[in-house]
Amino acid sequence: MKNTPFTDIHIGLGAKMAEFAGYNMPISYTGINDEHAAVRNSVGIFDVSHMGEFILKGEGALDLIQRVTSNDAAKLTDGKAQYSCFPNNEGGIVDDLLVYCVEVNKVYMLVVNASNIEKDWNWVMQHNTAGVEMHNISDKTALLAIQGPNAVKAMQKLTDMDLINLGYYTFCKGTFAGIDNVVVSATGYTGAGGVEIYFEDHGHAAEVWNKIMEAGAEFGIKPCGLGCRDTLRLEMGFCLYGNDIDDTTSPIEAGLGWITKFTKDFTNRAAIEKHKTEGVSRKLVGFEMIDKGIPRHHYHIKTAEGADLGVVTSGTQSPSLGKAIGLGYVATSHAAIGSEICIEVRDKLLKAKVVKLPFYQA
Repeated sequence: MKNTPFTDIHIGLGAKMAEFAGYNMPISYTGINDEHAAVRNSVGIFDVSHMGEFILKGEGALDLIQRVTSNDAAKLTDGKAQYSCFPNNEGGIVDDLLVYCVEVNKVYMLVVNASNIEKDWNWVMQHNTAGVEMHNISDKTALLAIQGPNAVKAMQKLTDMDLINLGYYTFCKGTFAGIDNVVVSATGYTGAGGVEIYFEDHGHAAEVWNKIMEAGAEFGIKPCGLGCRDTLRLEMGFCLYGNDIDDTTSPIEAGLGWITKFTKDFTNRAAIEKHKTEGVSRKLVGFEMIDKGIPRHHYHIKTAEGADLGVVTSGTQSPSLGKAIGLGYVATSHAAIGSEICIEVRDKLLKAKVVKLPFYQA
């Protein structure tokens, strides 16, 4: 198992640790509900250094990104980022990712999921026929996500960069917590606001962590694990690769048509465009439980009569809403808001209804 630059800190704080995507990661410290509430109401800190980062440089960098991603990266200007995905040759998704424009037409950073770092690198490299300069900086990049309504106020103490006015899906670069060449972005995965801090680890990780904790002390900042990161993202209806999207799910089925732009050419565009124009047989939906019970990954979704409709991809008891919620693929005939469906839980069919996403609205 790999460690992050903060692993010793997590262990020292008594975090419950577990393997995730090959890394020794904190799942929780004081409890998922407690950490979840800290992020929704004030501020929490996540170690997400397991994520992957690739730098693409050169005149052909944008062309390469345009060919391998579904969104239109040509719209990005310096300091802007976008959510996108790598379509595969079968109409599914290699991975979802963030594209950061460092310098228009010349320098970009791709941020990918930890479990797919090698797979994504090979996928982009396979399409790099023009010899674009590529660097995998994943192993030397530390990444912390400071999330919550008080996150920006706390982090502004540690930098001269204007974080208060940092727009959603934008980023800046400068000195943070005494460290130079730090990227601070607003591309969070919790729906609670905040920033993400990327820096090259030269033995400064503990120092940066401690300064962040000190800056956030007045707001009651809490270390948070992957457990509450999952409940937070699910309340927002954000997809998790390996659960809600994978190599077999079309961006159109997954409700990601908004990041799929047919104004340019990209991998397997024709098949995905066909999904959009002709429709798909299943769709990813959000649902709330009516009957008491918690939906879990891989539980079957059925009609009241027991006919198969699909499968649950993510589910939990929502800490913010006090009710059980989930995402799952269902037959298009049952995907409309308000449709009643049943979740099979221990051989019982429990009622649920399809609802509009996000589940949680501040």
